[in-house]
Amino acid sequence: MIHVICTVTIAPGRRDAFIAEFNGIVPEVLAEKGCLEYGPTVDFDTGLERQAAVEENVVVIVEKWESLEDLKAHLVAPHMNSYRERVKDLVEDSHLRITQPA
Repeated sequence: MIHVICTVTIAPGRRDAFIAEFNGIVPEVLAEKGCLEYGPTVDFDTGLERQAAVEENVVVIVEKWESLEDLKAHLVAPHMNSYRERVKDLVEDSHLRITQPA
């Protein structure tokens, strides 16, 4: 199993539009071979001393996949290509952190 943390920086004031587009593809992604978990998260201000500063323009996507091959297939799936086209003007930057259980 692998874990994917995708941090997406959204254009100011566009987070809700991005999340709406993202939620539209969630059912298709969850139906993909090897997808165990897939969903967007946003910062939640807890008031805890050690919490990093809340970033209103960041969405963190949490994913779990059975294998790297499944993740690679996901990245080139037709619904992902059309999704990326729809959100390209909403996204300023993104990066992936891919991990495995230790």
